[in-house]
Amino acid sequence: MKVTVRFAPSPTGHIHIGNSRTALFNWLFAMKHGGEFILRFDDTDRERSKAEFAEAIEADLTWLGITPNRVERQSDRVSAYDAAAEKLKAEGLLYACYETPDELERRRSRARALGRPPVYDRAGLKLSDDEKAAFEAEGRKPHWRFLLPNHDGDPFVTRRTEVTWSDLCRGEQSVDLSSLSDPVLIRADGSYLYTLPSIVDDIDMGVTHVIRGEDHVANTGVQFAIFEALGAKGPVFAHHNLLTTRDGEGLSKRKGALSIGSLRDAGLEPMAVASLAVLTGTSHSVEALPNLEALSEKFDLSTVSRSSAKFDPAELDGLNARLVHDMPLEAVSDRLCRMGIRPTEEFWMTVRENCNKVADACHYWQIVCGNVDGKIDEADLEFITRAREILPQGEVNGDTWGEWTAALKSETGRKGKSLFMPLRKALTGMEHGPDMKALLPLIGRQNILDRLPG
Repeated sequence: MKVTVRFAPSPTGHIHIGNSRTALFNWLFAMKHGGEFILRFDDTDRERSKAEFAEAIEADLTWLGITPNRVERQSDRVSAYDAAAEKLKAEGLLYACYETPDELERRRSRARALGRPPVYDRAGLKLSDDEKAAFEAEGRKPHWRFLLPNHDGDPFVTRRTEVTWSDLCRGEQSVDLSSLSDPVLIRADGSYLYTLPSIVDDIDMGVTHVIRGEDHVANTGVQFAIFEALGAKGPVFAHHNLLTTRDGEGLSKRKGALSIGSLRDAGLEPMAVASLAVLTGTSHSVEALPNLEALSEKFDLSTVSRSSAKFDPAELDGLNARLVHDMPLEAVSDRLCRMGIRPTEEFWMTVRENCNKVADACHYWQIVCGNVDGKIDEADLEFITRAREILPQGEVNGDTWGEWTAALKSETGRKGKSLFMPLRKALTGMEHGPDMKALLPLIGRQNILDRLPG
């Protein structure tokens, strides 16, 4: 059996790091098993779905290193959902209901007040043709509910009906269908909710594994029943914990919190985002891995914790810095060129350990080639002036800094910080930064002389 997974976002906003967790879980699972990854847009909500959001989602996935084997759109497959709905209606498993949202809420409130679970009473099943016609004459349009198989022939006498499955993240799971309301599959305006199109697509596209957030656990029992009603076997399920911020706040596309686009625009590396999104909330320590192949070696659904996956967004900065510090020149040379930097091995190896983001190299390029606002304390002015006079002759190379500071130490008696810091501040405008031994040849003799008073 070929493994086939899918990531099915709604193109109603920008995906965030929590959504990327689900996408990456599916991608890494397919990678480990030589399977196929389908990007499937749940775009049946005609009002809220936007083409620009779908394009942004594809761009975000590409940035993360996810390249779908197929891209599908549910808006192209409405005829398949219509056929499935007609099949369920013909078998008496999809029935019309005419209650308004206010009427349903009043019923639920009344049930709760009486100490009963607010489960739909299947009143729609009792409606005669005349009653339905009367509702239609009022201008009401029906919504359609799926009749759960939680009875022995009389749908008004329910019995405990356990649906069980072995979840790849959560182990053995069970849902009692008698505790649930018959789910609405079609809205009164004729549009489909997520459930039926998702199941029809999973069947038609041969999806073998559904890896998604734990907020869908309660839906799974219902979905197994619909799979069976459509003559299909349900896939293998895995429900992973959800990413939350350190204070337990959930992430939302609507709020735009930690969107992948904003993280990319902030100069973060995709593997910093991917490492945090995947490893948080597992038995593995969170570390910056260099590529998805390395991440896939650690990835295992059985290591996912059942408790929430809390993370601190500030962790991204540390992960990012560790990645940048290990990057070879060839990994960044194109980006350096686009930033106006001449990408040489000497420059990058000198500055990379002081860069938290690749874009930080721009600052050091300015120090090497541009104008620098050197800082010279009044107490150091005479020292700096003398330093200019005794700068070693000839080409500035890797030995120049040592020779220069040794001569200054011998002549002035300065040592340690009082010897090195005034020179660093005068030449770079900073108190910290790359090793001056390596940086000095990049700055060059003329820039050194221009930055020192004399």
